[in-house]
Amino acid sequence: MNIRKKLLCSGLAGLLLLSLSACDLVGQEELPPVQNQAAQSAQNEAETAAPAEEKTPAPDAQPEDEEETPAPEQEEPSQESEAEPEQTEETGTEVEPEETTQPEPEETEPEPEIPEGERVTAPPSAGVAAFELSGPAMLEETSDRGPDYIDKMIFLGDSTTYGMKYYAVLSGGKNTEQVWTPSTGTLTLSYQGFASIVYPPDGSEIMIREAVERAKPEYLVITLGVNGISFMDEEYFKSEYLSLVTDIQSISPDTKIILQSIFPVASTYEYLSSINNEKISTANQWVLDVAEECNVRYLNTASVLVGADGWLPQSLQNGDGLHLNEEGFKLVLAYIRTHGYQ
Repeated sequence: MNIRKKLLCSGLAGLLLLSLSACDLVGQEELPPVQNQAAQSAQNEAETAAPAEEKTPAPDAQPEDEEETPAPEQEEPSQESEAEPEQTEETGTEVEPEETTQPEPEETEPEPEIPEGERVTAPPSAGVAAFELSGPAMLEETSDRGPDYIDKMIFLGDSTTYGMKYYAVLSGGKNTEQVWTPSTGTLTLSYQGFASIVYPPDGSEIMIREAVERAKPEYLVITLGVNGISFMDEEYFKSEYLSLVTDIQSISPDTKIILQSIFPVASTYEYLSSINNEKISTANQWVLDVAEECNVRYLNTASVLVGADGWLPQSLQNGDGLHLNEEGFKLVLAYIRTHGYQ
């Protein structure tokens, strides 16, 4: 019995040892692979998740970095850089432009009316002296003859004469009967032999000589030539003027004829290459020569219309540099009244 029990116990003990060793072997062989798979799957998930986490924040992270970093570092310097110009403008640069730019518009205000591409370089001014003519036909200064003296006159001429009607500076205002011009409002000296004028008493359009025959004016003031100096030489100019004056003398011998000077132009006139004060002052001498040859009178009105710089002052022109404004015509009438016929 004892022997059997011992053998049985020893056998059982051996079996137990075998089973334990087998379990140890199984545990060493089987458990590690399971643990490795879980670790690998966890690593795989981490690897797959990590890029996802890195990729998705990456685009968002970059703008955040750009917005956050410039704010404290770049905006503050930009404020400093903007503050510096403001200080310099307040201390010096704002004051200097005001001093340099304010006078310029005053001197060049009339010029914005002329396109830059069409401007021409103004020739040298003829000067005040060029308009100071003298001769036996000149009407010298007299006492003021008054408005009644002006009312006795008929004014024949071009657009520089039509302005007297436009600005209503004569008796009758815009309905005055003292202005003789074509219906177009202008007249070129070379057309005087065949051009027709609007005859104010009835509004008919008739030739100049017919109008003289009808009206037999007491005083006839002729202002022509500015449209002709651009293409007429001295001989051509004088021959046309002589033709007109001698015909009027023949038609109405009692009419007192006064040849008025051509008015100067302003330095801002657009077509100075064709009509300028050098040509005008030269042509005025031609008009004076005709007056002396025909024994009629000459009004040197241009002498009071030319400024110290040799040009028509801007305050006397209507904006185009050629025609007078109302103030200019009032100055002309004042000159006529104080340089009476004698």
